[in-house]
Amino acid sequence: MSARKITVVGAGNVGATCAQRLAEKELAREVVMVDVVEGIPQGKGLDQWESAPIEGFDTRVSGANDYGPAEGSDIVVVTAGIARRPGMSRDDLLRTNADIVGRVSSEIKRVAPDAIIIMVSNPLDVMAYVALKETGYPRARVVGMAGVLDTARYRSFIALELDVSVADIQALVLGGHGDTMVPLASYTSVSGIPLTQLLAQDRIDALIERTRKGGAEIVAHLKTGSAYYAPASAVVQMVDAIVKDKRRILPCAAWLEGEYEMRDLFLGVPCKLGAGGLVEVVEVELTDWERAELGKSADAVVRTMATLG
Repeated sequence: MSARKITVVGAGNVGATCAQRLAEKELAREVVMVDVVEGIPQGKGLDQWESAPIEGFDTRVSGANDYGPAEGSDIVVVTAGIARRPGMSRDDLLRTNADIVGRVSSEIKRVAPDAIIIMVSNPLDVMAYVALKETGYPRARVVGMAGVLDTARYRSFIALELDVSVADIQALVLGGHGDTMVPLASYTSVSGIPLTQLLAQDRIDALIERTRKGGAEIVAHLKTGSAYYAPASAVVQMVDAIVKDKRRILPCAAWLEGEYEMRDLFLGVPCKLGAGGLVEVVEVELTDWERAELGKSADAVVRTMATLG
């Protein structure tokens, strides 16, 4: 089962890695990369297609500087925008990326009016809001990639701490995609064993803090860019759930309409993903601390939205 066409807007590190993995998993018959820089999407697309005989995939990969080849896309992944640099927060990117995402969303609406948008550009929760307002799409068709990535980072750190397989770790990270995100220790386990039985609270607190600063940690190492391997993998997991109608429950940024007693903002919550995009927001019971932290995270998103006006 696969889509007919998936477009990735932005052929930088995140976009190009995402396109390659979508093609390798044959999640669409055609993957198109769109970027404003002449030659970059065409060159990367051709390079990826030339790897097909070796990697064994038949998904056609191409690149373009306009949105014509994206016409009729089933899913559009938006990675366009400037990346973070050392000392920058995701919110520092706000106005520049809002302008870019606004233009991109207008083009998506024109050439792919029935597409599902997966937003990756930062600050992610607010960029998803920009796309929702610009396109007028129903909330089911605009979803942000955040929680899958943040949860993967949390799980990877737990695996290092306990020296166990990442496959055995179940976890959830909710909230805005930033320093106020909320890793849920109460929903974290290793093969069903609660994390609280395996680690002292101070170690759990340290893992939560490292997860919240996971993106900044990579930016500090790279110095000239931000993460792209893990973000691309997170996008592909979401696309896989949608294209194959798996009804997977994954933490994603969704437009809330009363869930968790919140509305009119995008926030990372457990989402059931299937054909059509967001099937439903899954509400889970939270501890008093987790609910308070989720409220703080929501407030931070709302403040950023207000800054954008």
